[in-house]
Amino acid sequence: MAAPIDDSLSTRISSECPQETRDILHHAWAHDLIDLKKLLDVRYKASAQDPTTGETPLHAAIRACGPAGNRSGDEEEDGCVEEATEVLQELFLSGAIWNDVDNNNETPGCVARRLGRQSLYDMCVGAGVRAELLFSLLDGYEELSSGSEAGEAATAECDQTANATDTVENQSTTQPARFVPPHSNEKTVTSEEYLQSTVTYDSTKLLDSDLNGVMMSWETDIMRRSVSALLPDSEPGKRILNIGFGMGIVDGMFAAEKPSRHHIIEAHPSVLKYISEPGSKFGPSWESSGPEGGAFKVWAGRWQEVVPKLMERGEIYDAIYFDTFGEDYAQLKMFFTEYVPGLMDENGRFSFFNGLGADRQMCYDVYTQVVDMHAADAGLDIDWHDIVVDMAALAEDGKGDWEGVRRRYWTLSHYRLPVCTFMR
Repeated sequence: MAAPIDDSLSTRISSECPQETRDILHHAWAHDLIDLKKLLDVRYKASAQDPTTGETPLHAAIRACGPAGNRSGDEEEDGCVEEATEVLQELFLSGAIWNDVDNNNETPGCVARRLGRQSLYDMCVGAGVRAELLFSLLDGYEELSSGSEAGEAATAECDQTANATDTVENQSTTQPARFVPPHSNEKTVTSEEYLQSTVTYDSTKLLDSDLNGVMMSWETDIMRRSVSALLPDSEPGKRILNIGFGMGIVDGMFAAEKPSRHHIIEAHPSVLKYISEPGSKFGPSWESSGPEGGAFKVWAGRWQEVVPKLMERGEIYDAIYFDTFGEDYAQLKMFFTEYVPGLMDENGRFSFFNGLGADRQMCYDVYTQVVDMHAADAGLDIDWHDIVVDMAALAEDGKGDWEGVRRRYWTLSHYRLPVCTFMR
């Protein structure tokens, strides 16, 4: 069990902290809004960090409130929270970075959640949503990453993204050296690198050459629930498209529903070889067993190349599932905004493996709202199904289901299963 975190001011501001940063942190901690404003004369100062602890003014303002306790009354009755709210508002307006992490690997929102300060947590989530939406408008994607097959690069940390407004501000003043966060040297796997890597299978997982988990058997219950949500009536004869074969878990479940069309898109050469080997459930014999030529088919290649061909052929599907590896959220967004409307039947359903920001609850909550808004822009409604995840074998890096895996890409007790339909 991890040692309790010491939230005292004396431990959060180190002796190595520059005086200017020290002053900002002290005023943020004291919720001294008047004097704090005077110190925020240059935009980067709202995100000044103690070089040892990583404490930012946002962390300090939230941490100063302490635990919420078991009080049943409205949190807003707490004067400290009211003061902190005003400080957070000013810091965000002044360019504070919503997801800077400290030496405990906590963002300001993580601190608020741990202390039970829900209104402050909600403010941090709101700031994250605004920043991510602005990044997408600017095509300056520096999104959160999740390390799963959900269209995210394979790291399990929130990336250190600059506040979106800073991308359009001219920073003429040199910033002091910033805190180096935990796991900052973790390499993000790109789609191109993944497709060139060697993957290995065993009975419980699919790993790339760097031991990143591409797919694991613990996801089976999520896949089962996803198939049930996409095909709620279990009537045979549905038209199905799955992007990303992985271990074949979800495709095995789709095949059991006796579809009339079942198309699979897979890009990795080693996975394609695995599919074509003797004894494979989805090899040539499966393709030839379809009700007509081409009804059952594995399409080799990146979905960005294959999907336009399917649209040219006039293919329409009742259920679409998306579960790629090494791609960022921009690719998932492109798929459901530009291609799902042309691929899905008017009564069809679309879902994806939702590992967006799954390294921490803060990031997961931000991405839930971001996806909601982008889906609405595409004319899609999302129904979120909450699924409890059994964390007994998933709680620690390198142990349980994570043994032999470079790092865990899932840390949350609940999975949000998205089911997208056309707006009525």
